[in-house]
Amino acid sequence: MKKRLFALILSFGGALFAQPAYDLVVYGGTAAGVMTAVSGARQGLKVALLEPGVHIGGMVSGGLSATDVGRREVIGGLALEFYFRAGRHYDLNRHLQALAWRHEPKVAEAVFHEMIREARVTLLLRQRLREKTGVVMEGARVAEIITEPGWRFRGKVFVDASYEGDLMAQAKVRYTFGRESTQQYGESLAGVRARTPSHQFPVNIPARDEQGRLLPEISAEPRGEPGSADKRIQAYNFRIAATNVAANRVPWPKPDNYDPVRYDLLLRYIHAMTPYLGRTMEFTDVSSTGLIPNGKADLNNRGGFSTDYIGKNYDYPDGDYATRARIWKDHEDYQKGFYYFLANDPRLPESMRRTAQEWGLSKDEFTDTGHWSHQLYVREARRMIGEYVAIQKDLQTELTKPDAIAMGSYNSDSHNVQRFVNAQGFVENEGDVQVGVKPYQIPYRSITPKRAEAENLLVPVCFSASHIAYSSMRMEPQYMMMGHAAGMAAALAIRGNSAVQDIAVPALQQQLRDEGAVFEYGIRQHQDALQIIQRRFAPLPKMLHDPWRLPDHRPPGE
Repeated sequence: MKKRLFALILSFGGALFAQPAYDLVVYGGTAAGVMTAVSGARQGLKVALLEPGVHIGGMVSGGLSATDVGRREVIGGLALEFYFRAGRHYDLNRHLQALAWRHEPKVAEAVFHEMIREARVTLLLRQRLREKTGVVMEGARVAEIITEPGWRFRGKVFVDASYEGDLMAQAKVRYTFGRESTQQYGESLAGVRARTPSHQFPVNIPARDEQGRLLPEISAEPRGEPGSADKRIQAYNFRIAATNVAANRVPWPKPDNYDPVRYDLLLRYIHAMTPYLGRTMEFTDVSSTGLIPNGKADLNNRGGFSTDYIGKNYDYPDGDYATRARIWKDHEDYQKGFYYFLANDPRLPESMRRTAQEWGLSKDEFTDTGHWSHQLYVREARRMIGEYVAIQKDLQTELTKPDAIAMGSYNSDSHNVQRFVNAQGFVENEGDVQVGVKPYQIPYRSITPKRAEAENLLVPVCFSASHIAYSSMRMEPQYMMMGHAAGMAAALAIRGNSAVQDIAVPALQQQLRDEGAVFEYGIRQHQDALQIIQRRFAPLPKMLHDPWRLPDHRPPGE
């Protein structure tokens, strides 16, 4: 507690304190950033973790509580340890379980703090990178970074673990954002989609009102040619920790600039779906409810019109801080208004209003931000163009890599990028991709920049991948596993006095295996990893050592 308080004090008065040099400086207190810092510190490095805000854990502690697991057997290392620690919090051994794949946001953040405290990581809050002039380069090396309070951090290796990739961008590392064409990498799923069946309007709804005016939340821009590239970004939203337990429920807040007209398309959608479904729509038809402990749920997007704020984030990846703050606030107002509309608008069916009113914000979550998540779900922003660009074939056919550091298995999952008027005059969403993959290996080269650009920088979140490959690899467990590898790689580079591109990858892989990383898909590999993790803690129940009695290992449904 004293250490955290000291960090808070320093983060307010940074200009008054000279900073010592660190071995490893991690920018971004996301889940990946925490795991990078913990990994490096456990290797004996002197580590600073710099968080622009006041919370750590990113989306894992920011509302994404129904974990995008895919095939859970591929998750290992520090990511697996996180879910094991969460399971200990809930005393899951009572139910012959070990891993809490679903957790409350406040529990996730407490686990992250526990891990960095045990590893003796120096955590400094309110340390946002100084805009435009926050990175000092010496040739192809990051020499130091400067934060807004005036602190200067020197290090031997730096890691950009932010969702936005600002350190990477200021270091002049090459990056991109948006969607590649099908031709660029030969990806059949790339570019503008000719057909988008998921999270779509299953009934025809005119895009214009009776006076011929375009309804709100529909773009007047044309869709674009199928397969063509663009700079559109898959939709963001907030993942909400909601509850239907009356004693812990806060009613949906009404945003200051609330205007029900903004949701006229939603109103028409709900009424049009009644004959299609044979019943009136309810709250869970337009908002998914992934149940988490203690009477709560992780609310997410569902259907043609939901919490995804489609088409309103295009300026976010390369935007300045003021632009991003505006987009962030606009998303918050939109989504708060969405819930308030569902619970209160008299034009809606009574069943919709009643079921929406049964839910609300959780009183015991996000207590310093009005019970609203402190993290916008930035599903995708900048993507590095590094030593190796992962593409569609790396998820489907070319599954093994000589420099594997982790595995992925979640669907190619991109949310919609635009809502437009189709040739028949009806509203249509475009961009959602839901395509299965096989368990695949993630290469170390995906988190390394090109050597000529930065030889002491690693990027485990805005890593090197096409839009389609990123849509699967972007899940939080994978971020954490790549962060685990980044911390270890930093230690190897420092000890070998080498560029991060030149470390001994076999040594990295062996060290990762020793800490429970998984490079091959299977129940036995999962069991071996779990046994490595549990040695740090109390013994596991006997059931968990019997692969034939493990919990269901099938990937969850959409």
